[in-house]
Amino acid sequence: MNVVSATKDDLNGWLELAAEVEYLFGPMVSDPTFIRAIEKNMNYSSAFCIRENDGAPGACLLGGILFSSVGAPSYKIGWLVVSSRARNKGIASELLKHVLKCVNVPAEISVITFGDDIPDGQPARRLYQKFGFEPQDEPIPNGPEGGSRQKFKLVITQWA
Repeated sequence: MNVVSATKDDLNGWLELAAEVEYLFGPMVSDPTFIRAIEKNMNYSSAFCIRENDGAPGACLLGGILFSSVGAPSYKIGWLVVSSRARNKGIASELLKHVLKCVNVPAEISVITFGDDIPDGQPARRLYQKFGFEPQDEPIPNGPEGGSRQKFKLVITQWA
């Protein structure tokens, strides 16, 4: 499975992924701000995806990640999603490994994920912790669907 930069031909695939998780994130598919964010990341080559069978742009997406620099040495994971039919197959780990290779060390990578009280958010929390991200105590507003959120941060001073 190859992680590649998403292109405009992948937009429908991103929206299909979003439709699967709107119950966790709130409305996205019909949100012009969300669509613009995906398009912006595609234009900046900071939207990465894994296509089914390593297909061409426009092929069905197994997962995707939006990743950006927010002013060196700080980076942010804006969104990470895996299709329900592709979960527990290493897709999220491959996407995360890819973006971590994109950072210049020293670096601080942050992500806002689900609070500990969201059962369907537990896999995401475990994934980030497996990669060394640590939960932060700073207050984060609830998500648009009303669920709690928590910031996680990974600080890399040098590669092992």
